[in-house]
Amino acid sequence: MKHVIISGCTRGIGAACVRKFLDAGYLVTGMGRSEKSDFSSDNFNYVSGDLSSSEDRQRLVASALEKFGRIDALVNVAGVAPLERRDLLEMTEESYDRVMDINTKGTLFLTQAVAREMIKNETVGGTRGSICNISSLSAYTSSTSRGEYCISKAGVSMITKLFADRLAEYGIPVNEVRPGIIATDMTAKVKEKYDTLIGGGLLPIARWGEPEDIADAVYSLVSGALPYVTGQSIDVDGGFHLRRL
Repeated sequence: MKHVIISGCTRGIGAACVRKFLDAGYLVTGMGRSEKSDFSSDNFNYVSGDLSSSEDRQRLVASALEKFGRIDALVNVAGVAPLERRDLLEMTEESYDRVMDINTKGTLFLTQAVAREMIKNETVGGTRGSICNISSLSAYTSSTSRGEYCISKAGVSMITKLFADRLAEYGIPVNEVRPGIIATDMTAKVKEKYDTLIGGGLLPIARWGEPEDIADAVYSLVSGALPYVTGQSIDVDGGFHLRRL
């Protein structure tokens, strides 16, 4: 059985990814900030921790290896929005540091730690592992009321490219899924805004995305179904990225 680590696993996209991989027969080690997880399975190992903490990242990798051995995949989901949306001219350093420490720094150094372990794996089916990062349409779309989030997700896109380049020689593809407007706790606060935009024609596929839409895309990249793809960003956004006249 293959083993995947999923950060931010307790809700939303992360929880959907856990369900997808467990249903597919994977062993899953998940990390979240909650003390406990709602998942109950012999194939699931939960580690409570903060992705921005070096100690917690090390503890996550150690627990994953102790529980299930070889790490075959990493899905970097964990991320936060600003606690308060503020105009770019009013953004605080405290908010910037919090968002960047989790979304970008945490993702970077967890990927580094897991990649070091994957490199030690024997090659199976032409690969030693696979990594998928969850960024956002905000990686390329300006939102001046949450600039720190946009910057953090643009950073995740570059993390994807850098590790895709560095790990290709070891047979470890690194790709990225860019969610669009997804129905999660993070977007619940602005539901009315997005309901109006979607109703007004913002998206060619005129509906909210669901966490399962993202999990399906992640699985297709991580499972080996696309073995000749690395460094790629997949937009799962109902067509938001299209430029239309």
